[in-house]
Amino acid sequence: MNLFNIENVAFEVLNYPISYVELIATLFGLISVYLATRANILTWSTGIVNELFLFILFFQVQLYADMFLQVYFFAVTLYGWYNWKNKPEENGITSIDSKSKLWLSLIIVLSTLIAGYLFSKIHLYLPLYFKFEASYPFADSFVMVLSIIATVLLAKKKIETWYLWIVVDLVCVFLFFKKGIVFLSLEYFVFLCLATFGLFNWKRQLRNG
Repeated sequence: MNLFNIENVAFEVLNYPISYVELIATLFGLISVYLATRANILTWSTGIVNELFLFILFFQVQLYADMFLQVYFFAVTLYGWYNWKNKPEENGITSIDSKSKLWLSLIIVLSTLIAGYLFSKIHLYLPLYFKFEASYPFADSFVMVLSIIATVLLAKKKIETWYLWIVVDLVCVFLFFKKGIVFLSLEYFVFLCLATFGLFNWKRQLRNG
């Protein structure tokens, strides 16, 4: 059995076949996000498993921006893990200033447009590796850009990370459902609930110092 092939089904739910790769990615994703809402350092180690299996899954469903995003996640995961473990004095929850928020908004818009265009042409630039045209390249790129920024903010324990994750989760619920990755779409609905919980939990910790 090829564990990494989406054609290999673990079980079905309401006639929807859930592959092993989607199942493992989903379970470890849920665990990782829950641990993040509790500001638990184990969020990073469980996140690595999630990133590996999502990389494989997204390649097979032609969501290339999300696929490359997992490589970035892996690098930031190592940074976040190190930062939380070795710099406890800098690990208090804080907020970013208004000027930084403005710059982040500008970066999000421009990066999404650039990445969306590039991914829409990736099958032309690299036909040997990407035989099919990218699906929803701009929506996919928007998710990628927001996720990149949100992960950095999570590593730095900035409360704004949860606002970005809430937007990411909303987009992913619809995007993955449209692509037929129903189980993953449902997972992102759970992520949406967890991100909302994380926001309120971190706000409480921020108020209490």
